[in-house]
Formats: sequence, C-alpha cells, structure tokens
Amino acid sequence: MDLAASLLGQHLAVVLYRPKYAENVGAVARACLNTGCERIILVDPRDFDQKQALPLATVHAAHLLKQAIHVPDLPRALSGFTQVYGTTARLGGWRRHLLSPAQAAANIARQMHDGHDVALLFGPEDRGLGNAQIETCSHLVHIPTARMGVSLNLAQAVLILLYECLLAASKASGAGTAPTSRHVTHAEQEVLFDLLKQTLTAIDFIKDDNPDYWMLRVRRLVQRMDLRREEFNVLMGVCRQVGWAVQRRKTEDG
Repeated sequence: MDLAASLLGQHLAVVLYRPKYAENVGAVARACLNTGCERIILVDPRDFDQKQALPLATVHAAHLLKQAIHVPDLPRALSGFTQVYGTTARLGGWRRHLLSPAQAAANIARQMHDGHDVALLFGPEDRGLGNAQIETCSHLVHIPTARMGVSLNLAQAVLILLYECLLAASKASGAGTAPTSRHVTHAEQEVLFDLLKQTLTAIDFIKDDNPDYWMLRVRRLVQRMDLRREEFNVLMGVCRQVGWAVQRRKTEDG
C-alpha cells in the first residue's frame, strides 16, 4: 500500500467547497492521513477555526490541517488540476452519468499513473454542490446509501472515496508511458469551454435559451477526450477560425 499511498500523495487532493463545520475539516484531515492523501484545499470555508478542527484531526494529522491551502473561490482551487471528480447525493437534472466510488477510483488510479493531478470535490454539509459547481466537474460520483439516510457525514464521504482510490491505486499496473506533452489543466479547459460556447452559439448549434445547460453534453464529451496541450491548441484554433468566418459572413451580408 505504500506505493499506492505515495501516488495519492503526489497526484490527489481533497477540495472542500465552503465547509460549514471546522470539526468535519479536522476529521477529513485524519481520513487523508489514513490513505496517503497530503493535499487539502479549503474554498471559502465558513467560520473556520483551526482550534476546533485540531482535536478531530488528532496529533497525527495536525500537519495536514495546518498546511491546508485556503482559497476564496472554486476556479482558483481547481485551476491546476486536469481531472475534477465532484460528489453528489442528489440525482437527476444536471447530475447524469454518475460513477460509483469504485468506478471513479478505477478511473482515478489510471489517470494518476498517467500523470494527471486529480481533485475530489465535496460540497457544503447542508446543501452539497450546486449546479454551478457541478458544471465545473469532469466526472460525478454518487455514494449509494439506504433510503432513510441519504446524507453522509463529510468526513465519511471523503474516507469512502479515498479508501477506494487507495485500493484501486494498489491494483493498477505500471506507471504508464511518458506523455508527449502535458495534460490540459482545469483552468485551460474552462477557457476552451467559454470559446466553444461562443462558437457554437454563433453557428446556432447551441440556442440562446439556457446555453449552459446545452453546453453540458459538449463539456462531458471534451472531458472524456483526455486532452493534451497540442490538442487544446488545435481546438482553440478551430474555434477562432469559425468565429472569424461567421463574422466575415455577417459583414459581407451587411
């Protein structure tokens, strides 16, 4: 398990979006220690008090809690990652193509071996991730529960996913082949999606009514491609050329 834990330490991070209770953050730190995950990112935590969190982290995981990164918003938290797995207890609507923890972990293990930096994104204890946050995720994970208790404690949910990732990483074979270029980061993906939305709207592929909803399928398609930097450059170039062609046609038509 040591090699698997090392892989989680290098390539995996737990991102807590607006956590409500400091004690839960402390318990998350303990779960990270148990599984080898060394990065915790807190996004705009509510009334966070490290003194309240430390007893739940215990003396063993206190260093993970103290070195946790605090950021004011989600784009900054996710900017350097190439894969983002969001968790959701709610089903339907924008929340489709859900993975079980084991399915997500198998994907994550392969991606970490291939050099991806992966974020596990968890929402606030009282509301979970909203549609705006779900939209930024490349994959969605749902932890099945009994009907009478669909809501998991935050630290429990984190531990379940990290355990599955540790188990899958220990079974994954090899470190993969050396990539010819780096993976596209989350921040770069968002730049591409903005340009794709402009381009597809300009050619009437996406309608003006609720374009973000119609972009979801496009986002999921692109996210499954595992883009590298040179492929990102090609798609950006295609979008720019289409945009220029549309603008030129409008100018010619007067």
